[in-house]
Amino acid sequence: MNIIDLEKYPAPDLVIEVANSSLSDAQGEKLILYENIGVGEYWIVDVQNVQVIAFAVADRGSKQIQESLVLPELKISLLDEALQLSRNMNQRLVGAWLMEKFQQ
Repeated sequence: MNIIDLEKYPAPDLVIEVANSSLSDAQGEKLILYENIGVGEYWIVDVQNVQVIAFAVADRGSKQIQESLVLPELKISLLDEALQLSRNMNQRLVGAWLMEKFQQ
């Protein structure tokens, strides 16, 4: 594992965690870690429940959000819908569906 020098490089604006069996860790220790280093947003893709849980991080704390602040106007519900579609639809078709939604 490489360690990034946060004194030299800024924390990322967005971190996306895919959690299958590690949801409690993603909502616990990792959320606290990202709050402490100043990540802008933290999204958890909950594979078991087929949903995206998104947090805005500020002032060493976080709050759950329904719309991205890092990617303005991106509703988390749209990501949930795409994730649901990906269970039964070809990934290329889901990508095309998302692109159509973004252009609306």
